[in-house]
Amino acid sequence: MIRRASLVLVGALMGATAMGVIYTAVAPAEAAGTSTYKELSIFGDVFERVRAQYVTPPQEDKLIEAAINGMLTSLDPHSSYMNAKDAEDMRTQTKGEFGGLGIEVTMDNDLVKVITPIDDTPAAKAGVLAGDYITAIDGQSVRGLKLEDAVNKMKGAVKTPVKLTLMRKDVDKPIELTIVRDVIAIAAVKSREEGGNVGYIRIISFTEKTTPDLEAAIAKIKKDIPADKLKGYVLDLRLNPGGLLDQAINVADDVLERGEIVSTRGRNPDETRRFNATPGDLTDGKPMIVLINGGSASASEIVAGALQDLRRATVLGTQSFGKGSVQTIIPLGDGNGALRLTTALYYTPSGRSIQGTGITPDIKVDQPLPDDLKGKLTSEGESSLPGHIKGQSETDKGSGSSAYMPPDPKDDIQLNYALDLLRGNKTDPAFPPNPEKAVSSK
Repeated sequence: MIRRASLVLVGALMGATAMGVIYTAVAPAEAAGTSTYKELSIFGDVFERVRAQYVTPPQEDKLIEAAINGMLTSLDPHSSYMNAKDAEDMRTQTKGEFGGLGIEVTMDNDLVKVITPIDDTPAAKAGVLAGDYITAIDGQSVRGLKLEDAVNKMKGAVKTPVKLTLMRKDVDKPIELTIVRDVIAIAAVKSREEGGNVGYIRIISFTEKTTPDLEAAIAKIKKDIPADKLKGYVLDLRLNPGGLLDQAINVADDVLERGEIVSTRGRNPDETRRFNATPGDLTDGKPMIVLINGGSASASEIVAGALQDLRRATVLGTQSFGKGSVQTIIPLGDGNGALRLTTALYYTPSGRSIQGTGITPDIKVDQPLPDDLKGKLTSEGESSLPGHIKGQSETDKGSGSSAYMPPDPKDDIQLNYALDLLRGNKTDPAFPPNPEKAVSSK
């Protein structure tokens, strides 16, 4: 199937900052009025006073960066300034690969704990094991570091070394390993067959690798499960913070025959853009259930909203994050980083804005928290972010829900509910959806 959307990108970072972005060239802005430039002279006066008289000499570049960020963050939670390093990190994230070691980690008792080494990566080849604790990186203790800072220390240029000091259960002495960084491909899609009759596909994020990985996953499932035994597919978008808009469009297009997938609408009516599906459903029209929760944001909400409105799939789970704005990335040139500015909202085929509201599942199924997470994992959504843009359908109820997904499929109530529906062990009026009731904007 050959169809690719234009170079419009929607990305997302989880936590309180799910975001959407467009990389584009932007025409020069219309000049501000005289009074505005008088106000800017006040900024210059304040800057000079701080630079000359603050109790300790401030870093002038940091002052300017903080002032720019203050201006942008006063607009909404997703507009900001990215210095050169931040801009490069974003480009790396959307490519889906980076220079690193190949381990999934978490923070545990002020130490970095290895969840798992990724197969065939430098860490796995060097002998790093699941359950190891990283106590030092290049001789610096990890105690007192944020997880993000520790991860950044392990990332770096390909073919450069990094020394890890490890503690391992039943090993008396620290283990020291020098590992040479290599290109680490971030998995965008994971898939498997469930019980020999259902295809399970989880999209982790929308990077440049998502569409080819999804198409490969569908092909493998169709190869492994005969068509007469294949009951359908589970498309898992839980904990998916978003990513590239063109990939979201292509994912939806892969399982749609027709219809509008999403539209983006900016400040002026002539800035509206619509993206439509092309013929060709790689899943051959098999029944599909999409799983969402409070960790489903941005591009994942575009896919869920399109398949829901066009009645291609039944959406099951809990309310999504509600990130419905798009940010334009404006390169500032000469290594000065980039400006990330909110320029549009996106809408589902029926004309719904999910900004501050989220996608409401057709079948609501809660996933209980384990006892050790109760009171520690709070439900957050776009509507809870200070200064967020209020969506056209936003209510006091707001958006978001629990963003928890159990590691063991046996404990996954949402997944098992979907499997029971596909296998006919459960029934619900919302499954399968009736394509004749598809809704789209006029």
